[in-house]
Amino acid sequence: MSLDPTYLDYAKRRLGYDHDLYPYDMLPKRAPIAWPDGKTVATWIVVSLEWFPITPEDKPFRAPGHMQTAYPDYRHYSAREYGTRVGFYRLLDAFAKAGVRVSVAANSAIAERYPSIIRDIVAAGHEIIAHSTDMNGTIASGLPLEAERALIASSLDTFERVAGFRPRGWHSIARSQSFNTVPLLKDLGVDYCVDWANDELPWTFANGLVNVPLNHELSDRQILNVQQQSVDSYAEQILDAYDWLSAEAAVQGSGRLLPLHLTPYIIGLPYRMDAFEALLGELAGRPQTWFATGGNVFDRYIAQG
Repeated sequence: MSLDPTYLDYAKRRLGYDHDLYPYDMLPKRAPIAWPDGKTVATWIVVSLEWFPITPEDKPFRAPGHMQTAYPDYRHYSAREYGTRVGFYRLLDAFAKAGVRVSVAANSAIAERYPSIIRDIVAAGHEIIAHSTDMNGTIASGLPLEAERALIASSLDTFERVAGFRPRGWHSIARSQSFNTVPLLKDLGVDYCVDWANDELPWTFANGLVNVPLNHELSDRQILNVQQQSVDSYAEQILDAYDWLSAEAAVQGSGRLLPLHLTPYIIGLPYRMDAFEALLGELAGRPQTWFATGGNVFDRYIAQG
């Protein structure tokens, strides 16, 4: 018995994806991008600076790293708070020693509750990326359109009020978006998001919003917490990635992007900081390194578009 021909029909079967947010585009076929001064590896550090309410919300989902045990969950709450009280300032010192400018993806609750931290970030010349309101401010399909708009706008407005400028970049909690997020970010004046991890160079959505891809597999959370590997192994994997990207850039004649996604209460612990500072020194000493913020990468990409 043969199949009815309509059995194999699928309206969205085509080259690429089953959505129209952006076209299918393979990296080797894309126009090459050049970083400043002939550098080939844009090394982009993103620090997630998060505020966890002591009681988590489970709708639309509970954010990764949120409170876990019976509430009040002081063990996890205070461990997260360690990041803002101690770990983040160790990172600021490390960045200053290495002469690095970074992106800080911050919840707007940080600006409301700890404005001095925001002032310290700005004074050191770092970039702020809006990272929702707090770690209960998650986004997923099913969240009403106006509720999502209000959440994004609240985060952006708070930073504008406290820091004196509106963030150009957006990072959703857990990189989770709804089908409304991309148009909402564009409507609210955001230049770029970092949620789509499907590349090693920036690319553009159909509506003109840019994505600067933030790799997840090389994050400190994934390697140190989830996979329970050592900080020495973490540093080795970052350098291995660098070496591969540098060699690939030389062969293909186009720059590459190496993101380092950091969490202050993870990498900022005292037994990890020596290896992390050594890693920064090694990266800074490599002639092909361009330390960049997300805004730097966006500007360079747009200028060559």
